Amino acid sequence: MAITRLRAKRVASTILNNKTKVVLGSINIAYTLSGVVITSENNAMTWDWLKLLCVTIMATLVFEHSQLDVRISELFYNNGHWLLEKGAQPYAFIFYDLPKALLILLAVYLIAVLIIKYRQSRLNATALNCNKLNLSKPSHNKLDKFLLPLPIREIGYLLMILAIVPATIATLKGVTHVSCPNDLVIFNGDLPYLNLWQNIVAATPARCFPAAHASAGFSLYGLAFLPTLRKYRYQIGISVTILGWTMGLYKMLFGDHFFSHTLVSMLLSLTIACALAALFFKQSIKNKTHRISDDKGHTGLSLSSIEHSNT
Repeated sequence: MAITRLRAKRVASTILNNKTKVVLGSINIAYTLSGVVITSENNAMTWDWLKLLCVTIMATLVFEHSQLDVRISELFYNNGHWLLEKGAQPYAFIFYDLPKALLILLAVYLIAVLIIKYRQSRLNATALNCNKLNLSKPSHNKLDKFLLPLPIREIGYLLMILAIVPATIATLKGVTHVSCPNDLVIFNGDLPYLNLWQNIVAATPARCFPAAHASAGFSLYGLAFLPTLRKYRYQIGISVTILGWTMGLYKMLFGDHFFSHTLVSMLLSLTIACALAALFFKQSIKNKTHRISDDKGHTGLSLSSIEHSNT
């Protein structure tokens, strides 16, 4: 009887140890996979810009070899008139002048913040070298409450995006020579409807592709790539998309742009923002990846020690 009980205890102990091993092994595998996923997410931004560029080219080709643009613009054109007259108020002020002025003010504000933060960092460094800075009591300035709580690198990145995106779109407009819908014969204009390559060869004075006005709004995609605002990236992306398409739709209502002009402008803005983010924040991505790998290693060791103690 005693021998039977002893054997039963041994069997139960073996089963318990095996279950513990299975559970610990499952936790270890799950943690490893999660580490791989997070690491892949952090490294993805390095190559996402290339994927976005391919999507941009594909979108351009799809609309170039179809009548989608014309069909969409026909929705805004009825009985020889566009739904909205160009320059009509208050629409021109709300959807053109005001967003443009606000974006210019934002750029000026960012430049001012960048200069102030740079000077503060230089003064703090000088004071530190002279042993005049008390590290336990960081220096504060009266202007701090008016400054954007972002590092200098992130502010510099935003300024680069606000400048490069519209400049790139403007350069492409001068190369593509694509006509606006209201200039085409099919919409009571004077010019024939040509594809992109034909417009480039013809070198007409037209400058309508991609959409420049909408690109100013889409340039704010840079906010979504800031490490400081990472947890708000989806909300920022949705808000910027709505802003850019509102600005683009306004121009479409009176025939200044086709649908593809705004779409390509959006995709190009995303591509540029993503590419510059991969360049500006490459080191921070690497550091985060190393931290995740180290945490994964420490957790793996702890799980192994627990498993060993249970055996």
